[in-house]
Amino acid sequence: MADEALFQFLHSELIQYIYKSGANGETENGKNITKLEAMGFRVGQGLIERFTKETPRFKDELDVMKFICKDFWTCLFKKQIDNLRTNHQGIYVLQDNSFRLLSQLSAGKQYLEHAPKYLAFTCGLVRGGLSDLGLKSVVTAEVAGMPACKFQVMIQKV
Repeated sequence: MADEALFQFLHSELIQYIYKSGANGETENGKNITKLEAMGFRVGQGLIERFTKETPRFKDELDVMKFICKDFWTCLFKKQIDNLRTNHQGIYVLQDNSFRLLSQLSAGKQYLEHAPKYLAFTCGLVRGGLSDLGLKSVVTAEVAGMPACKFQVMIQKV
């Protein structure tokens, strides 16, 4: 339980640091979200290397996504993804009904505009993990109501 609180605190401080330390007083939201996503990408690569060290190769991209939703998500957030959907053409939707990094915010609609900065690091984690497993992807997130969110993963064919 303590490690979970530490991760949430570190994540919150990371966001605050990025948003307060913009070069030359930059407050452009897009650049800050890109920085958070890039940090998450590198962390995701490192974590996947560690988590899959003893794991046999995956048969296909669906097995990779199942691993992300079960094992990877459990290691990060202490629970599995609530729902995984796919169109079997390279698009996957991962739904978390009580995303831990959003649960610290109010459930009211007034904080919906702040949600993207709390999701950018996690988008990077997933994209970095998939990259290290050989899948190039684009990961986006959306929030309709707090603290539930959906991550859309679009696998790019090489």
